[in-house]
Amino acid sequence: MASDSSVTVAQGVPAIRAGQGRSFLLRRLHSLSGIVPVGAFLVEHFISNAFATNGPRAYAEQVKFLSSLPFVPVLEWVGIYLPLLYHALYGFYIWFRGESNVKDYPFAGNFMYAAQRWTGAIAFCYIAWHTYTMRFTGIHLLTHNDAAFSKVQMEFQHPWAIAFYMVGIIAASWHFGYGLFLFAAKWGITVSQRSRKAFGLVCTGITLVFITVGILTMSSFFKPQWKNTPEHLPGWQAEQSQNH
Repeated sequence: MASDSSVTVAQGVPAIRAGQGRSFLLRRLHSLSGIVPVGAFLVEHFISNAFATNGPRAYAEQVKFLSSLPFVPVLEWVGIYLPLLYHALYGFYIWFRGESNVKDYPFAGNFMYAAQRWTGAIAFCYIAWHTYTMRFTGIHLLTHNDAAFSKVQMEFQHPWAIAFYMVGIIAASWHFGYGLFLFAAKWGITVSQRSRKAFGLVCTGITLVFITVGILTMSSFFKPQWKNTPEHLPGWQAEQSQNH
């Protein structure tokens, strides 16, 4: 099989085949959940956090908007936590049952396979930690939206947290970008090598955009004019007067 370059399996993107019973259904759900709702949540999260580039006020208003949605706890559990948990746990199951021969046959497909698994593991740890610290520890942002910017700033007081955020952003961006490529290939959306190559370039662009947006968003929390200036702290009103 490896000697025939025309076989698509050598590219590391085997199709999801029918007739495999429960395993087939679970794999389809795993593949689909990576795009909807987990991937959709990732897109929304990057966009929402990008409001930090407009300052503490814009960031607080975005947090307020999200926290004012009806049935927020239900939306979080049904639309985020449970699908993410399933996607991650079944992904680990596939990883542990699979056999990646990167060391023996170091061609691109194996490297991409390994990178997708490792970035998924890193992204899961990052998301779990980020969700725990932002959502379930310290000041409650659902009721104190104005403290959102300051809370992230406090998180970035630790160099290791900055490094972990950076690694997590890169891992999540890669995992989502290459996940889109795998999804299109496995579900028969990109059938030919030409279409896969073209869509691969699109996915690479998406990955780079996500990484860029993430880095720019992070840098917003270090700007001198926005240092410790949430709405309830001294200096906020003076800053608003200067901006307007």
